[in-house]
Amino acid sequence: MTRTVVHFVDSSAFGGNEQALLHLLAGIDRRRWRSVLLHHAEPGLAPLLEGARRLNVKTKIVPKLWRMRTIAGLPRFLHQLRLECPAVFHAHLNWLLSCKYGLLAAALSRVPAIIATAQQFMEPPWGRTVNLQQRLFEKSLDRYIAVSGAVAQQLCQTFRVPPHKVQVIHNSIPSSGFDGPANQALRSALSRGTDHPILLTVARLDLQKGHTYLFKAIRQLPDAIFVMAGDGPARTVLETQAHDLGIDNRVIFLGHRKDIPDLLASCDVFVLPSVYEGLPLSVLEAMAAGKPVVATAVGGTPEAVVEGETGFLVPPGDPAALATAIQRLLSNPSLAQKMGAVGRVRVRQEFSSATMVQRVTQTYEELLDRHGRARHYPNHELDRV
Repeated sequence: MTRTVVHFVDSSAFGGNEQALLHLLAGIDRRRWRSVLLHHAEPGLAPLLEGARRLNVKTKIVPKLWRMRTIAGLPRFLHQLRLECPAVFHAHLNWLLSCKYGLLAAALSRVPAIIATAQQFMEPPWGRTVNLQQRLFEKSLDRYIAVSGAVAQQLCQTFRVPPHKVQVIHNSIPSSGFDGPANQALRSALSRGTDHPILLTVARLDLQKGHTYLFKAIRQLPDAIFVMAGDGPARTVLETQAHDLGIDNRVIFLGHRKDIPDLLASCDVFVLPSVYEGLPLSVLEAMAAGKPVVATAVGGTPEAVVEGETGFLVPPGDPAALATAIQRLLSNPSLAQKMGAVGRVRVRQEFSSATMVQRVTQTYEELLDRHGRARHYPNHELDRV
């Protein structure tokens, strides 16, 4: 029997959350699960929709329900949802309160299993309203999937989600696709014909990703090229900062790219200076490509990067520490190569998308089985099951 899973995102741009969703859609067994993607009409979601269509996943536009003045669209949302007769509603959260009205619609529609993947580790402070709303919408959920132990800990300890409602399933990536040779033409273009080392950052141009601290570190690393793959709202600010710091001749802004495996193969070191994270896919991709990683010790990143073995971890917001860690790798190529090799093995063993998909669908099965028993057992008997 094939059952329908409705996936929902309410984001306006393509990032790690949406890429993780594509990995899930690509790996799910279509003989058992039919996937449908609900989304808003946002131009920035084009890469997600293109990926879903390549996978022959049905996509549907639903009305935005972000503010009370748009709540009038709830009946249309409910209608679109009920047409699919879902067994599972799976929301993919960019932050803790995203997708909240979609979760409300799923609860009103009495979808048997309601799940939310929490991608982000939220840094305080936040207002009391966040706590109140989170507790309200948590009541409609059967399970949180946390992409790292750090996210799970915050859900349970900070937001008081019952531990039995939280399951850690690490973000993961396909085991192949990141093991190709360096593209010499691309490397030559990025290095501008020099023999300078190339350091790559793949991330949205957003304050969360900490580019501003990396740019301050670059002043201490005069003989390296830094490549920024990604786009976002902070691009103009970051371009201005690079110019003001006098490093714009060594910082390359590529914008959104579809050739991330080639970029990784052509770089020497991967750097991610984020202020906060859940478990960044870009770090896993860099490790899969055999590259040493310099990253901030935030959220779930230390669950992937092993300090001193697959790279170096530094405190967030610390340009001096970033510069020191990068210089250690640039001055010791054999160490960098060894770390990259260990990282590649670690990703294949611990962060396989096949394992992630299996665990997610097992969660679907578990919750649906529980729902089935709830329909057949009186409450007092169910308590003993």
